[in-house]
Amino acid sequence: MPLPEVCVCYLLRQGARGEEVLLGRKKFGLGEGNLVGPGGKIEPGETPEQAIRREVAEETSIELGRVELVGELTYPFPFKPAWSQRSWVFVGREWRGDARESDELVPEWFPVAEIPTGRMWDDARYWVQDALAGHFVKATFEFGANLRTVSSSDHPAFPISAPRRP
Repeated sequence: MPLPEVCVCYLLRQGARGEEVLLGRKKFGLGEGNLVGPGGKIEPGETPEQAIRREVAEETSIELGRVELVGELTYPFPFKPAWSQRSWVFVGREWRGDARESDELVPEWFPVAEIPTGRMWDDARYWVQDALAGHFVKATFEFGANLRTVSSSDHPAFPISAPRRP
């Protein structure tokens, strides 16, 4: 059975503190309290790009211009299968409007060099910098029993434990 599909977009701009990325504190639902890029579920009949344009407008009041697909991530949650999903990751540098708080997100700009990955989903620390630099990331991040920590991944930055010796 195919996984539910979602999308996320990281908006980038030049700010007073150098290059900045727009993140939002999730107000409720899956990931509540985490910092996330705006995004959400892909509706039936939508492409990932159509969905990200709709989601960013709904969550931030920003109308996207050109976007770049920079990632395809798979998230198995074996201890809560309903959370498992496939995510399309976009970066946007062109848009109209100013980020405004919505029912779902409280947006805030952060310097790219100082992204608070400790306040994001655990997988972000492995891949988000590469994606923001325009490198395509394709990886799987499996979450453990606590539903917060990546327990395994095929991403090259994920530490692989040495096999145990008898």
